[in-house]
Amino acid sequence: MWPEFLRHPLIWSCSVFLGGVWLSRLFAVALNMHKIVEITLPEYDALPVDASGRVPRVTIVVPARNEADHIEAALLSLRQLDYPDYEVIAVDDRSEDATGAILDRLESQWRQRAEAAHHRLTVLHVTELPPGWLGKTHAMWQAGKQATGDWILFTDADVVFRADALRRALVYAEREMADHLVLFPTMVMKSVGERVMIAFFQSQFVFAHRPWKVADPKSRDSIGVGAFNLVRREAYEQIGTYERLRLAVLDDMMLGEVVKQEGYRQRVVFGRNLITLRWVFGAVGMVRNLTKNFFAILHYNTAFATLAICGILAVNLGPFAGVWIAHGWAQAGFIASLITLTAIYVGMAARSDISPLYVLLHPVGTVLFTYAIARSVVLTLVRGGVIWRGTWYSLAELRKFTRERPRWNWL
Repeated sequence: MWPEFLRHPLIWSCSVFLGGVWLSRLFAVALNMHKIVEITLPEYDALPVDASGRVPRVTIVVPARNEADHIEAALLSLRQLDYPDYEVIAVDDRSEDATGAILDRLESQWRQRAEAAHHRLTVLHVTELPPGWLGKTHAMWQAGKQATGDWILFTDADVVFRADALRRALVYAEREMADHLVLFPTMVMKSVGERVMIAFFQSQFVFAHRPWKVADPKSRDSIGVGAFNLVRREAYEQIGTYERLRLAVLDDMMLGEVVKQEGYRQRVVFGRNLITLRWVFGAVGMVRNLTKNFFAILHYNTAFATLAICGILAVNLGPFAGVWIAHGWAQAGFIASLITLTAIYVGMAARSDISPLYVLLHPVGTVLFTYAIARSVVLTLVRGGVIWRGTWYSLAELRKFTRERPRWNWL
């Protein structure tokens, strides 16, 4: 008599496929994630020096549009950095709230400090957006033109820095002779919904990225993170500055891609609590944030988006459904998938405020995540473009820009 699982070839095939998919990801992470350096270690508590033996100057660029609730905390954290030579250029990008007034007040206060020459704050006010640009990329381009640093750090208006964050990052970057350094932020989460969504997002990271391969010049893997994109100024200018990324909705990721494509040295590091960010406010906030991004990730391709939704649902809900549907040996692959997923959540718990028990809510995160993709596609098509921070950007123009760019290698 044939074993039970051979009488259900479709279920058996799904079991083997999902078990293989999840186990392969777990092995890849387990064998390689340790290669990513943690720069909070004592060896990085030093003062960076460049090849000429001096401390490199850094320009920190902070674009802000309607960030009155966050911008002051972000800039005050930058003001307290223990780095000896840096400047901050904050850009008020057509804000309709008090962002501009807050920046002007902080600039005035900053100027009164005795060491202002080495820790200067400059505020730029953008009142009009020229055609062919996104607001954020235009703001960063304008700031980059005024940068005086050897390095340029592009960060966001809601990121809070620990005093030693920049110094430790530069120590690592100069020792590695890197041209681009990404520091992963520590996510601040204050609700169950936020933890569910961010946990799901991070669990999928192992499918979309191989951060341990970023340093390999032979690989096509690259990473960019909006909270901390540190670029050597020479490399930034050689790749064409943000003018090359003028219509990039995912400008942070594309910056990392272009740097890698042009042959510059890229690195990524961990730094627990060196920079903190509350990325979303509730599960609904996460869905809204992803509405802008996801159709762009999928190259504004409806068929590709449909396949992505089906794939995410199958890979993430399949193991939970399979253990109930299958019997006998046919359960093995589904069980292996769930064990692997649990191990990934345990690993995430070591670096974030997410309990491994959130694996039980993984199906909820799956449904909300795929809803965000579908919402992104539908709203973009209905509106004929993307609305972000009150500005509408034409889908036809975004698609044209995407076609002119190489395919993003992390898909």
